[in-house]
Amino acid sequence: MSELFSMAPTLLLSALVGYVLGALPLAERISRWHGVDIFSAGTGLAGSSNVRRSVGKLPGIMVLVGDLGKGGAAVLGAEFIGVDGPWVLVPIAAAVVGHWKSVFSRFRGGDGLATLGGATIAVFPILGIISVVVAMLVSLGAQRLPYSSLLSVVFGYATLVGLVLALERDASLAVGVGGLGGLVLAYALIGHRRRRYAEWDEIEEAEGATEPSQLP
Repeated sequence: MSELFSMAPTLLLSALVGYVLGALPLAERISRWHGVDIFSAGTGLAGSSNVRRSVGKLPGIMVLVGDLGKGGAAVLGAEFIGVDGPWVLVPIAAAVVGHWKSVFSRFRGGDGLATLGGATIAVFPILGIISVVVAMLVSLGAQRLPYSSLLSVVFGYATLVGLVLALERDASLAVGVGGLGGLVLAYALIGHRRRRYAEWDEIEEAEGATEPSQLP
């Protein structure tokens, strides 16, 4: 408990830095440069997948690299001010929340998959890269399946935890990162479900508006 109190100011600072980095609205800004409101296009998410489909491949790649960098920078910044070990999960979580609810874009954002991926690479440089590559391959191979990006998260973090346990590395940190991956997955699933219901409501309203009026 004494360690927590002594670390509290540093953890709060790292969480603030992590949130601000995660909240940087790269997808929104890059999309607007191309004349697209990303929150009104495609899935309505400010992420690399939606930017790639709604704006173009190059802007999508730029957003992907930027979002990976946000997560990595949150970890490096935390380590610079003295946060290490399992405590680094605090700024990582803050960066993901910043990407979900960005103060710079009226608390809108994306799923946080790439941001968490960048943080994972920063924490586990080699194993993280392997896990992210696995996730990308699964995402590319399952493009025609529903929730392909979410499926990639499961395989990516399962690979990370498996490698860490096999190589006898810091399992607690790997499990913590995997737990954050589970939260990102749950958040994404809830968001996709809400957007699907909203689309159904809009379709029903449009169909009702186009029906001929009933004569008495």
